[in-house]
Amino acid sequence: MKNMTPWWIRIPLVFFIVFGLMEYFIDSGDQPAFIAYPIVLGFLVLVLLILIASEVIVRSIENVMFQTLPEEAKQKYLQDDTKKFEWKWGKRVYAKLLGSKPMEEEHEIILDHNYDGIQELDNNLPPWWVYLFYAGIIFGVVYLARFHVFNDYDQALEYEQDVAAAKIEIEEYKKTAKGLVDVNTVEVLTDAADIKAGKKIYETSCVACHIIDGGGGIGPNLTDEYWLLGGGIKNVFNTISEGGRDGKGMVAWKQILKPLERAQVASYVLTLQGTTPASPKEPQGDIWKPEPTEESK
Repeated sequence: MKNMTPWWIRIPLVFFIVFGLMEYFIDSGDQPAFIAYPIVLGFLVLVLLILIASEVIVRSIENVMFQTLPEEAKQKYLQDDTKKFEWKWGKRVYAKLLGSKPMEEEHEIILDHNYDGIQELDNNLPPWWVYLFYAGIIFGVVYLARFHVFNDYDQALEYEQDVAAAKIEIEEYKKTAKGLVDVNTVEVLTDAADIKAGKKIYETSCVACHIIDGGGGIGPNLTDEYWLLGGGIKNVFNTISEGGRDGKGMVAWKQILKPLERAQVASYVLTLQGTTPASPKEPQGDIWKPEPTEESK
């Protein structure tokens, strides 16, 4: 049996098909699946080893079967095996698109011109060139009618439509991209992983002023309903980002913490509301209540 493609094409082709299917069906976020899940990398290595082993086994079986053939059959097998694959349909299409005559028929189209032994052939234009020429004419007529006769959209309108569509896509992306959050789009994070990350940031950067349980020290009590700069996720996020009151509040953390980290620590701070610290500081600021939304009215 003659192989249509060599092994060095078959193995990479099958391997990358498997690789592509895994990347398509495995949800690994922004990272490739084989990086996000090391077991996937192990599976891909196993697939590659199986493909190589399969080729070796098939070659070994072919060699054993070849040795059992009589000499006449061996010669026939070797002749068939050395035949090159020929894409006959592709060659016919290529010859048709090229439109040139075979060399043995060129004497039919030789012109009378003779320049120092150099003769000229009266070849027709290649059909592919002629087809493109006619297609260009049809395109030009349609374009002229659409944009200059019927006054369809112009470049300025197309630009405005593309910009509007891009803005909608950006806003949709921001809804699912935690790292692009800002004071206008921030929402309370409730995932355990986010709260845990926020707690770690709080215990690293905030306990010096607010105490480990949020009861307050240099900074205000975070467990009561009183707030100096407003409560709620947006106000807390903004306070963490921009800092507290001028001259006597905490520093701005926007140059130190990423937007997602600020959202995580703000969400963790809100979980301290209503808890009972060991030594709560006296209330500071005003009682803050969220503004009623349309749904709550």
